Amino acid sequence: MNTVEILLLAVALSMDAFAVAMCKGLAMHKIKIGNALVVGLWFGGFQALMPLIGWFLGSKFHDFITAVDHWVAFILLAIIGIQMLREALSKKDDDAPPDASLAFGKMLLLAVATSIDALAAGISMSCEEGTNVALAIPLIGVTTFALSALGVKIGSVFGTRFKSKAEFAGGVILILLGLKILLSDLGVISF
Repeated sequence: MNTVEILLLAVALSMDAFAVAMCKGLAMHKIKIGNALVVGLWFGGFQALMPLIGWFLGSKFHDFITAVDHWVAFILLAIIGIQMLREALSKKDDDAPPDASLAFGKMLLLAVATSIDALAAGISMSCEEGTNVALAIPLIGVTTFALSALGVKIGSVFGTRFKSKAEFAGGVILILLGLKILLSDLGVISF
């Protein structure tokens, strides 16, 4: 894998995190730079950690991991999306929606759900000779960090205008994102 291919991989892997970061931003009424940085660190950190773990696991567990990664991502994103939908439909005019939370448990769940494909990418990198893992892993992490922080800001711009409708849209996006991951890995769709 050359540098351009690694950069393209980094951008592709960060798209899930970018979409979820936008959903986080949608739920926030007012964002501070710290909020965007926290989301970026969670997603960027996990997007760097997972290919590293995948690299070490190598081809020994390749068949098992690629057989279930799409199901795990789908289930986690669907659960989070359904929670967002339920909260958007049931709440009154709250000033701080629960989904805007950057609590450890919620962020951990989101970071894992959006980085499972990075684990598989790490495994595939271990099978491909000539891949500069010392470049790939930090590049994936930094790219995801930057796009996730930007996603929070973009999402917050729309969230302040649409409030609970934006949170509802965020839930739908998470469910669709999980469904897209599942259907792509099952070969039903290809994009």
